[in-house]
Formats: sequence, C-alpha cells, structure tokens
Amino acid sequence: RYYSGEKKAPVLTVFIGGNHEASNHLQELPYGGWVAPNIYYLGYAGVVRFRGVRIGGISGIFKSHDYRKGHFECPPYNQQTIRSAYHVRNIEVFKLKQLKRPIDIFMSHDWPRSIYHYGNKKQLLKMKSFFRQEVESNTLGSPAASELLQHLKPTYWFSAHLHVKFAAFMQHETNSKEELPKATKFLALDKCLPHRDFLQIIDVEHDPNAGDSLEYDAEWIAILKATNSLVNVTQNSWNMPENNGLHAKWDYSVTEEAIKEVLEELNHDLKIPCNFTLTAACYDPSKPQKNMEPVHTINPQTTEFCAQFGLTDINDRIQQAKEESSGRGECEEEEEEEMDSTGSAEEPSEYNTDNSGLSSFNPDEIMLDEEGGDEDLSTCSVDPSPDHPPEFSTSFSDIRVMPDSMAVSSDDATDSNNEELDKSGGSRQGEERSPPERSLKRISGDENGNSSIKKIKRRNQAIYAAEDEDK
Repeated sequence: RYYSGEKKAPVLTVFIGGNHEASNHLQELPYGGWVAPNIYYLGYAGVVRFRGVRIGGISGIFKSHDYRKGHFECPPYNQQTIRSAYHVRNIEVFKLKQLKRPIDIFMSHDWPRSIYHYGNKKQLLKMKSFFRQEVESNTLGSPAASELLQHLKPTYWFSAHLHVKFAAFMQHETNSKEELPKATKFLALDKCLPHRDFLQIIDVEHDPNAGDSLEYDAEWIAILKATNSLVNVTQNSWNMPENNGLHAKWDYSVTEEAIKEVLEELNHDLKIPCNFTLTAACYDPSKPQKNMEPVHTINPQTTEFCAQFGLTDINDRIQQAKEESSGRGECEEEEEEEMDSTGSAEEPSEYNTDNSGLSSFNPDEIMLDEEGGDEDLSTCSVDPSPDHPPEFSTSFSDIRVMPDSMAVSSDDATDSNNEELDKSGGSRQGEERSPPERSLKRISGDENGNSSIKKIKRRNQAIYAAEDEDK
C-alpha cells in the first residue's frame, strides 16, 4: 500500500535501506528522517538512541567499483545510477569508524564478510548450497561491514539480504589484558513470507524510566559536523583520510567538549522532532498515472536538520552541481556513458582483487529485467578461517575469537562484478533443494518482444496479487 498521510505506525520502527527500496525517496533523507509517522530511516549511515539503547546502521550493499565515489546520483536515474544509488560509500564507513562510545545494536543489509565462520556453516550450506564457493573461499559478504564489525564491536548485529536465517556468536580480540573482551551476537533473518523464519523477538537491556521518544545521538551529530568538509557529490573516486603521510588530518573522532557543544546547542533536549512531511502526492487508485519519472526532491526534514547543525544538504549540493554542469547533461550523464555497467572506466577501488568469476545465484532474489539486477553476494578476497563445527541453533551460542583476517586494509582487496549475472548464474538455481520452491522467471520484454519496457517479476507474486502470474 502507498502511505496516505492519515495513519501512524503502531510500533516505533527504525530501519536502514537495502537494494530493493525506493531509492529516490530515501535519497531525500541522507542524514535520516521520518518516511512515515513513527517509521524512521537512519540515512546513508546513522546512530540514534531509544530508551538508552544506542542503535546504529549503514544502508545499501557493497560494490567495490562504487565504494570510493561520492553520493552523486539523482532522479531520474539511468541504468547505472538506479543501482549505484544504493551502493555503500567509503565516507559513511569512515564516519562510523570515528565512533568511540559503545554501540548496542547495529544494522547492515548485507552480511559482514566471514561472519558465517561463527555459526553453523554446515547447516547454512545445507539450506543455501549455492553459497558454497564464496563461503569456502571466504569471499561472501561485505568487507566494509567487516571493517565496521571489528571497529564497533556492537552487542548485536542484524542483517538481511541473503534470505536465510542464520545466527552467530563472535568474541572479539582485546588490545590489552586489562580490557574486557566484547562479543557480538549476529542474526540474519529470512524473507517475510509464509513458513519462513523472518521473525525473532529479542529482549534488549534498556532504561525502563526513559521516555518513549527517539533521540539524536550527540556523538554522532558531532561526527557529522566534524566530517562535513569531506562531503563529495561527484562520481570521482577518492580515499578517506588516513595516517599515511598524505593527509594533514586523519582522525575525525570527536572530543567530549565537542559532544558537550552539541548538547548545549540542543539545550540537552535530544528528542528527534516528529516533522514528517509528504514530498509527493499520495497514490490515488482512481487516478492512475503511468510512466511517471521520479524527480529530484529537497526534503524539508533534511533542510531543517542541516540548518540546525550547520551541515551540507547533499541533495541541494547535487542540484547546484546539476545546474552548473547543465551543458554536460543531468547528473554527469555523459561521463556515465563512457563507463560500462561495472564502472570499469573508474580508477580501481581500494578493494582491487577481481573476483568476477564468483557468480553464485540466489533464487530468492528479486530480479530487474533481463540484466539480473544486483546479485546478492558482494565479495572480498581473504584467507579462509577454520570451519565452525557446532550444531546450528536459532539462538546465539558458542564463542570464537575474531581473527585479524576480518580486518580490511587498503590492499585487502575485492572487486565484485556480479551485477550482470544473466545466464551464468541462472544455471545454478537448481542447487537449492530445501525448501522446495518454484524457480525464478525473468522477464526481458512484453509479449510482443518489446525489451525496452522494464518489468519486475516477483517469485512470490501471489502474496501481493489476487492471481499468481507464475502459474
């Protein structure tokens, strides 16, 4: 259903974006905001608080060829930007790595690389046999998420993307004997469909006396202010500052004084205002409108947030860049035409190993037209960790220390060119035997062979419509 602006979600919901959201709408809220009353989006990356629980997350999925670019995409999208709009960028990982205070819950869409070594890998491969090649070579998952996992060491980490329930329990290494070891409980859930493991209730320790309002996180706001000068709205590749002799400043973590200044700016009232605003007309089934292209929208929530904290409104900056380069085409369109679909014209990513031969296919994925869309499995090369022998459990059990191999350095490389999977991946659909389901059908055009019309075909179409078109 389309939101009409008349109802409120019964339960406060905090979420991140993946690779099947409305990118044009979420892009309006790069720093987070309300997509509907009581439903809050964390933005490209973000941290908030609720009843004393600190919740962080990063949106999108990892693709190495876009990782070092700025957030340059804007509606209307072309065949490249409709995908790159939801690809994780290094600036968001860099911001999150400036956090020093403990995180209780962290969310990412794709899994951190190597996390499968800390749960029942045998059972995972029994359920998803087409993961075997990446699991055995330790290339399944996001290297950027692994980097954050090692740095943040949250109490809980929740992911999705691979459409299977999987739990893991990881104990992190300590830097000194005096430091208490931290552990992360990882949980991924299945698709929200009948007879699938898509829900698990977890009790999280919290402050029962705290109010029921979502709150800003003062350290995160201070980090956004400190890193504002790093905002990039071009598709040029660049590296984040690091201690390598090339940058005068590389540490953008914030002091207690900077955090105190944020609190004083807010008069110690961290409550996030309930300022949801409709930015598009509500859907009216009696007045269907076909072939409407999304437009580049400046959301009042973002304008207010940026004005309050002195931040750059990314969409306003993109709009300015469009106007300044109007002779070259919207959103640098001419430059994009020089690229192939994998961005091969770009300078290589810092994760530069080519794993394009790894083309596992997930039959649970929703595909876009004949190209196959974004395949689920982002990859990175690293020496595999030992097998994890314990029996599978839906709860968090067993402990293993996270090895150094989960860290990601500038030369610990990957390049996932799996976005164009087409026929090579489709032949592997039959490898999944449990549970038995109908195979995915792809649509490349209409009944008359018109391939210019892009369509989406859901393998679970019967859930959403009265008739099952797959029959």
